[in-house]
Amino acid sequence: MIEYNRYAVGRVVRRVRKEKQLSQEIASGLAGLARSHLAMIENGSKQANFETVWKIANALGMCPHELVRLIEKEIRENGWTEKAERARKG
Repeated sequence: MIEYNRYAVGRVVRRVRKEKQLSQEIASGLAGLARSHLAMIENGSKQANFETVWKIANALGMCPHELVRLIEKEIRENGWTEKAERARKG
């Protein structure tokens, strides 16, 4: 079982958004979110609920399950845990 990690979610959302060459302003507008909300998700200070992940995925031009798969892959490949992320941030 893969444990949810808000830092991995943020990292993947930011990476995909940049790959699609979307600014936070544009992506958040497409998702119906405030830019500050998207920024907090991307930096891991805010946890995205399922509805928000769904909206972000659609704004990025992908199905929600595709975004979730990328998040799962990020967690598996990079050993993301809350404790490890807090240690990284110092």
